Amino acid sequence: MPWCSTCDRFLSPSTVDPDGTCPTCGHPVDAGHAHNAPLTEPAPPTGQGRDTEEPLDPVPWHFKLMLGALAIYLGYRAFQGVEWVVQHL
Repeated sequence: MPWCSTCDRFLSPSTVDPDGTCPTCGHPVDAGHAHNAPLTEPAPPTGQGRDTEEPLDPVPWHFKLMLGALAIYLGYRAFQGVEWVVQHL
């Protein structure tokens, strides 16, 4: 865990400046056992810079079952709502 002795506080590894200094005071930080992630170029946005697209995973059967049950339930509640409106007019 990175430690700044000047600020007297712990820092998360992602908040330490790339040169190993504290973002608040600018003094060197004792890195401890932290490992900074290597600086790499970010991945291109989806659909750009790709030659082939990866196929999507199939929709799980239990998700389809949940959607079907939801549709039936909401249909029944809509029927109850219409029935209530007709009775109270």
